Amino acid sequence: MEKSPTKQHAYATSLSKTIAKWVQLAIFIVAVITTTAIIIDYGFELQPKEDALLKQIYNFSWWIYIVSYVGSFIFQWKKITKKKVIPTILWGILLVSIGLEHIVVLPPSFDWLNHQLFEIGVLGMFSILEISRSVIGFINKQTNPSLLMATAFAIIISVGTLLLLLPRSTQEGVSLSIIDSLFISTSAVCITGLTPIDIAQVFTVEGQFIIAMLVQIGGLGVMTITSFFALFFMGGSGLYNQFALRDLVGSDTLSSLLSTLLYILTFTFVIEGIGALLIWLSIHGTMDMTLRQEIFFSCFHSISAFCNAGFSTIPGHVGNPAFMQGHNFFFLTISLLIVLGGLGFPILMNFKRIVFYHLKSWIQPLFGRKQVNKVSHLTQLNTRIVLTTTATLLIIATLLIAILEWNGALKELPFIDKIVHSIFNAVAPRSSGFSSVDLAHFSFITILIYMVLMWIGGGSQSTAGGIKINTFVVSIASFISVVKGRNNVVLFNRELSENSIRRASAVIISSIFCILFFFILLMILEPNLPHKGLLFETVSAFSTVGSSLNITPQLGNLSKLLVALIMFIGRVGFITLLMSFVKLENNPKLRFPKDNIIIN
Repeated sequence: MEKSPTKQHAYATSLSKTIAKWVQLAIFIVAVITTTAIIIDYGFELQPKEDALLKQIYNFSWWIYIVSYVGSFIFQWKKITKKKVIPTILWGILLVSIGLEHIVVLPPSFDWLNHQLFEIGVLGMFSILEISRSVIGFINKQTNPSLLMATAFAIIISVGTLLLLLPRSTQEGVSLSIIDSLFISTSAVCITGLTPIDIAQVFTVEGQFIIAMLVQIGGLGVMTITSFFALFFMGGSGLYNQFALRDLVGSDTLSSLLSTLLYILTFTFVIEGIGALLIWLSIHGTMDMTLRQEIFFSCFHSISAFCNAGFSTIPGHVGNPAFMQGHNFFFLTISLLIVLGGLGFPILMNFKRIVFYHLKSWIQPLFGRKQVNKVSHLTQLNTRIVLTTTATLLIIATLLIAILEWNGALKELPFIDKIVHSIFNAVAPRSSGFSSVDLAHFSFITILIYMVLMWIGGGSQSTAGGIKINTFVVSIASFISVVKGRNNVVLFNRELSENSIRRASAVIISSIFCILFFFILLMILEPNLPHKGLLFETVSAFSTVGSSLNITPQLGNLSKLLVALIMFIGRVGFITLLMSFVKLENNPKLRFPKDNIIIN
């Protein structure tokens, strides 16, 4: 009996989906192999036979990618939207350009197309895009976003660990242990800055570059970068996928998701670029460096500061005595980058909206157009909270540090330098991990202030750590509401939702529990180290700050693994981590009777 047209169509559809899955799996495997080959090519000194094998892998990858590109262009050309026309053409040109040497003899003026670095660069980008497409496809299967984010961070940390272990990443004669490599990779991806070794003396420029890239990925967020690649170049636009990504990047609507990702990347690279220029101007000709070294130094510290990581390529960190005086502009630039990174991307997006609104209201009347419609509440509630609290904390912390350490840790500095370093050390504990003076020289009261600032951290959805300013302010507002006998919580003439209050309470309770739990474990593992230093280390790791009382190098291997775990939990979030393993429940339709609990 012949199959009906409906059954034939269903069978053909099922067959095409099966073929597409296997093709996608094959391309994913090729992407992983190509990425691995590039890593090996970069990290090791290869023999001629090994180099020839890698070139064969690159050639094979190119043929797979070009066939995949042509096939998708032929069979899916109807799905190419206006937004994807330019990226599609661009990738086609790049693919063809690196394959021209296999097809025609190129004139000398096109020798750059034969350069292996160009070929590796293009193949590497394609491999990342294919891996991103697979990750986005994984999201579309309604995977728990919390589990996905935790897994993504763990994978990047693992890759970073392997990259830092490559011979080319470390100085000649230096042996880096796996645990130290894992610790530094975790610290970089979790934008913490704690390190048991001096990265300036252990790592080569290539190794420091890897650390900078891990910091950049950790600062932007693994999912932000992956999602941008997949949405912009691969069109990953599943509904569940977009809902998950909207929550991750703080987009207001689904339609603005791609533009939000673009703005996040643009804000990041523009701010870091300007920061790098300002840092270069502040250190040019003062540190006995070549121009290339100065540029790398400036870019590294700009990324590290904006991402609130706290890594430095200066031997002995930025507190190096030779660097302390005469570089006030450098310290102020770093402070500004730390503050901007700690505000959070939603705040920067709100800034963009405010600036564009006022520009339109000023420019449009000049061209005879109608006045822009007046928008009420242009400044969002989160923006008001973060800006007001950030300014308040910085002013109070600066004054306290200046008063407490004027004749203490800062006594050897000139008057202006004392002011600058008071500001810098008030900004640093917000999550950056930079320190211009040895924190062990601070008084106990200053150390307590430092720990409180580390615990609070920066703004939500920022590169900073801690419980976040938003959480802290909501809890304070809730406390004031209880004291005044109110039934609601109000901030800036806005009533806060019960969900915000519940989440703030949960974050604070979980943070205190984690800090105490891991602090006790560290005391058990390191009975000979001072308890003050271990508590400071725990708060610093959980808040992804990176400041230390010189305890990190003294930790044993088991303690280093524990601190790495604390950094991971602090970056991903304890509640997020729990949600990744707990099945989420829908709100029940039936409600139980309400009752009161005696609290005091």
